[in-house]
Amino acid sequence: MNVVFTVLLIVSVVVTIKSNQANADSSFRRVCYWSSWAYYRTGNGKFTEANFDASICTHMIYAFTKLSDQNTIAAFDPYLDVDKGMYKHFNNLRQKNPKLKTLVAIGGWGEGSDKYSAMANNAGHRKTFIDSVVKFIGQHGFNGLDLDWEYPGQSARGDGDRQPGNEADKQAFVDLLRELNVAFKPHGYLLTAAVGAGRSIIDRGYNVPEMNKYLDFINLMTYDLHGSWEQKTGHHAALHSGPGDNEQDKMLTVESAVDYWLKLGAEPKKLIVGIPFYGRTFKLQSPQNNGINAPANGGGSAGPYTKSSGFIGYNEICENQSKWSVHWDDQRKATYAVMGTEWVGYDNEQSIMAKVDFIKSNGLGGAMVWAIETDDFNGLCGKGKFPLLNAINNGLK
Repeated sequence: MNVVFTVLLIVSVVVTIKSNQANADSSFRRVCYWSSWAYYRTGNGKFTEANFDASICTHMIYAFTKLSDQNTIAAFDPYLDVDKGMYKHFNNLRQKNPKLKTLVAIGGWGEGSDKYSAMANNAGHRKTFIDSVVKFIGQHGFNGLDLDWEYPGQSARGDGDRQPGNEADKQAFVDLLRELNVAFKPHGYLLTAAVGAGRSIIDRGYNVPEMNKYLDFINLMTYDLHGSWEQKTGHHAALHSGPGDNEQDKMLTVESAVDYWLKLGAEPKKLIVGIPFYGRTFKLQSPQNNGINAPANGGGSAGPYTKSSGFIGYNEICENQSKWSVHWDDQRKATYAVMGTEWVGYDNEQSIMAKVDFIKSNGLGGAMVWAIETDDFNGLCGKGKFPLLNAINNGLK
C-alpha cells in the first residue's frame, strides 16, 4: 500500500466517522403534545383531527388519560377519545408518517398528585396499573406511555401552590418506572415522563440516575416558572436570567433547570427541553412601568379561545398582534408584549431559535412543545401554518 493511498484512506475514514457523528447528533426529538380539550374550543381555536400535521413532529403525545379509582388507566373523555374515534385518528397519523411515534399521556395538573402517590406506593396497585396500561396501549394502538405525575413528593393544587406530599414517592416513582420498563420491553413500547423544572420539585421527587435507566427520554417542563400568582411580571420560560432578578428568579430559567438536571446525572440526549406555545399574563399596576419585574396584580384578561385569566395561546396573541407592543429582552432571550395594563411573556420564532441553539450547544435530546393547538395552526398570522413548530423543526434538522 503506497503512502498516497494510505493517506487518502485515512482521510476517507475520518470524514466518514465525522459524517456519521454529525448524522447521529442531528437526530433530535421533536415531541408534540396535543391537549384533547382543544376539540371543544370555539371559532378559530377549535382543533380537530383535520388540523393534525404528521410531518413536523417525531413523537406526538395525546393528553390526557386518567387514573381510575380501581388504579387502572382510563380514557379522560370517552365520548371524544373512543366514541368519536380520536385515539384512532391520532394513531392513524403514522400512516402518513411511518417514522412518527404516538404516545398517550396520563396525569397532568388537573389530576393532582395524591392518587398517583397512593397507587405507586402499593406494589399490588402498581401491578394493577401496569397491567391495565399494557392492555390499553395495545387495544388503542399507541406506541407508548408518557407519565405526567405532577408531582412525586408534592400534594399540588392550584397555580403556584405545591404542598409537601409523601416523601416515599421518590422511591415509589422509581419502582413504578422500573416495573413499567420491564412490562413494556416485550412489546417495544416507549416509556417517557414529563417532569418539573423547579428545584424543590426535583429534589423531593426525582432520583435522576435511576430515572435515566428506565425512561426512553425525559420531557422537561421548562415553563410556568413565573405566573400571575406572583406580584410582579416574570417571563415564564426565559432562557437566561436578567437585570433585576433576585436569587430565586435566577434559578427560574430554562438554563438553570437544564443545568441542574444535568448536574444530578441526567443523560443529555434523553433530556428534552419544553417550549411553551402560550404566554403567562399579568395585569400591570401601571402601564408606564411595564418591563420584566414590574409590579402586577393578578392575571391578564382571558383569551377568546382558551378563556382563562393568566394564560393565553400564541395564536390568541398573534391574531391581535397589531394591538400589542412587542419587546425583546436580549439578555434573557425572551419576548414579552404590552397592551395598556395587559402584559404577556411568551415564545416566538426569535426566542425559539435561541432555545434551539441552546439545545444544540449542550448536546441535548431535542425540544418538547405544550401544545400544538395554541400554535397558529390555521396560518392566520401571515407566516403559514404552525410557525412555532416549524421554527423548531427547521432548527433541529
